[in-house]
Amino acid sequence: MNKRSDRPNVIVFFTDQQRWDTTGVHANTLDLTPNFDRMARSGTDVHQSFTCQPVCGPARSAMQTGLYPTTIGCYHNGIALPEGTQTLAHHFRGAGYRTGYIGKWHLAGEEPVPANQRGGYEYWLAANGLEHTSDSYRTVVYDELNRPVQLPGYRVDALTDAAIRYIDENKEEPFFLFVSYIEPHQQNHLDNYPAPDGYRERYRGAPLPPDLAALGGSAHRHYAGYCGMVKRLDEALGRLLDALKSLSLQDNTIVLYTSDHSCHFRTRNQEYKRSPHDSSIRVPTAIQGPGFTGGGQIRQLVSLIDLPPTLLDAAGLDVPSEMQGRSILPLLHGSGKADWPEEVFVQISEDHVGRAIRTDRWKYAVTAPEKDGWKDAGSDIYVEEFLYDLQADPDELFNLAGIPAHRDNASRLREQLLRRIQEAEGKSPTILPAQEREWPRGY
Repeated sequence: MNKRSDRPNVIVFFTDQQRWDTTGVHANTLDLTPNFDRMARSGTDVHQSFTCQPVCGPARSAMQTGLYPTTIGCYHNGIALPEGTQTLAHHFRGAGYRTGYIGKWHLAGEEPVPANQRGGYEYWLAANGLEHTSDSYRTVVYDELNRPVQLPGYRVDALTDAAIRYIDENKEEPFFLFVSYIEPHQQNHLDNYPAPDGYRERYRGAPLPPDLAALGGSAHRHYAGYCGMVKRLDEALGRLLDALKSLSLQDNTIVLYTSDHSCHFRTRNQEYKRSPHDSSIRVPTAIQGPGFTGGGQIRQLVSLIDLPPTLLDAAGLDVPSEMQGRSILPLLHGSGKADWPEEVFVQISEDHVGRAIRTDRWKYAVTAPEKDGWKDAGSDIYVEEFLYDLQADPDELFNLAGIPAHRDNASRLREQLLRRIQEAEGKSPTILPAQEREWPRGY
């Protein structure tokens, strides 16, 4: 007996630390992502997509709840999602969906993750710190009873196999499945990007993105492996889409592909993210399935905080009023473009306490020099740190903060940022102008 309703299945294919410009739709020439590109072109290409917090745990808290990290309290890594927090899993379960989580969680206070810290997901095959419980060819996760499970194959393939099994076993009823990969994040204990055997060699000598070519960092050592990891992720996406097609589920399944943050390869600070630059915050995002097929390219700037309400809206479920983002579905129908925000808002922790906005043309970022990014969620006083004209300087090589000729631009953007801080955090801090300085050399 077929017990399915007309409600769509929903799958989130969530990568870790993936740059937007690894994809063909963003002009990468290495053919790393043919499946993602096909999905973006036949579905909906969220062309300008950004995280709201460029670090793993906080970004995941926003993705699960639709709340900014400072709202939920998970503003840096290592803070567990507060018990009782309403997540996507709770909303979908309340509507009769089966729910499953596979892969990296990073929202618990211990390993294995106790049942009360799993965000309401029923099926569980995950680890809180997947990069610590596993390696590229040794994938260890935990099941619902917190028994360790070692999955065979390269880690991307191991998690994809598990996802396909889940889809097959739950195909008779609507399901919400969140598959959270660690790739192309570095393997922490190696400080390396371990691609599948033979894949790094394919991309040795590949041209670097302009910002990495100009600034150096560790990209000359790591970019080839990073590309190999992205390639295998895209192959996994293809396998998952093939599985949906073979089970006759492709027309009734929403698939969202996105990432938690990007990767700057030690060009902006001493590690790989936690900065306001696009190399930390801009990610690839595409959606296919009911409501998104033939959606074209969305040019408005979309934040990760907008994706949870989008998924609920697309499934025909009510979007909770407390969610701080907004569904992008009206953008597909042309009805929401007039009042869509000009900018995305970004909170930054750990490396420093910072806030930023990004518009089509401008990047404006502030920092709180007296605050500790691990201890302080925000500040009453910030100082202008970065101002970039992305039209003239898309790679963010020339900081215009403090340049007298851009005083009016900085003033206008300061007011925009203050408004977004008030909306997101309910606070009205002071932002001090940057110290006046000369034009950056070479600009």
